[in-house]
Amino acid sequence: MFYFDNAATGGRKPDQVLNAVFSSIRVCANPGRGGHKLAVSCAKLVQDCRNSLSDFFDGYGFERVIFTKNCSEALNVAILGVLQDGDHVIATCMEHNSVLRPLELLRNKHKISYDVCPLNEDGNIDPEQFCSFLKPNTRMAIVTSASNVTGTMPPLKKIRSLLPKNVLLLCDGAQGGGHFPLRMQEMGIDLLSIAGHKGMHGIQGSGALLFSERVSPRPILYGGTGSMSVSLEMPDFYPDALEAGTISFPAVVSLLEGTRYLALQGREIARNVQMLTDYFLKKLSKLSAYRPYSIANPCGIVAFSHNRLQSETVADILSSRYDIAVRGGLHCAPLMHRALGTEDGGLTRVSFSHFNNEKEIDFLCLALAEIDNHAKY
Repeated sequence: MFYFDNAATGGRKPDQVLNAVFSSIRVCANPGRGGHKLAVSCAKLVQDCRNSLSDFFDGYGFERVIFTKNCSEALNVAILGVLQDGDHVIATCMEHNSVLRPLELLRNKHKISYDVCPLNEDGNIDPEQFCSFLKPNTRMAIVTSASNVTGTMPPLKKIRSLLPKNVLLLCDGAQGGGHFPLRMQEMGIDLLSIAGHKGMHGIQGSGALLFSERVSPRPILYGGTGSMSVSLEMPDFYPDALEAGTISFPAVVSLLEGTRYLALQGREIARNVQMLTDYFLKKLSKLSAYRPYSIANPCGIVAFSHNRLQSETVADILSSRYDIAVRGGLHCAPLMHRALGTEDGGLTRVSFSHFNNEKEIDFLCLALAEIDNHAKY
């Protein structure tokens, strides 16, 4: 299959990631749950991953890196574990439901209030307009690193510079993580959620939350940690306080190797993905029936519509007739589609990785042309 759905999950993994996962499945123990040699060896790799993630994202130390099963869980910890009664939040219309649904839950319970900043005329977030929603009780600003619909990247550093120091900045790094630098201390990011299975080249089931000394997230899950076992309460130190139960060791080692892979080849990968995105957009512009909603971006995301066919129809035809994987619909980002005026039919989204090539894109464009020709009759 021609795989162009990398914004949902990376379709192909580097060999070193696959080898590490295979090894971890063949022989592993429970890290942090025993003192024997194998458990200690596994725990060292887990620690190596915490250190690597903290270094890669300019974080605040390994103890403030917790592992989750995905970015959604990380965002739930960041939102449900930090916000308090009476807090106000500002978010953007680009946010994923992993942000919007926890916020809506808290608002429906009359715990918090929140406002959503719309798109500006350029299809991005204006920092001044974003900050116009500030209130005396604003506790948190939530800004995605990149839209999972269009690949548009909000100006994070500029937004942070205009926010009061007491306002926490939470960044959803699901789409941006691994594709372009997200330097927490340099950019003033207090909480950063990561999806390991996308631009970080890990496997499904890998995710992380990194956070600064300015926040002390409360647990939202309770259970065994391998430490303080005599106590019936969760440990009061990180990362143990936020990691109940056995972590997915194969997922963690995949994230470790993915981070190492990016540390060595990240710039070249980003250039390649940007080039492929630009190449596709130029070819798509010659197909008059299709309207793009993206510009070239390092996340490799291009969303487009057809002037007669629904997005999911285009995606279904590509899959069934051409063996091409893309995604149609609303992409779990309803407010972004409302802002774009595509809430009814959604958009067809292609998303590239550096494992794709121009010949594959040529075939995709040929398929899109044939689909349009058939749609005319």
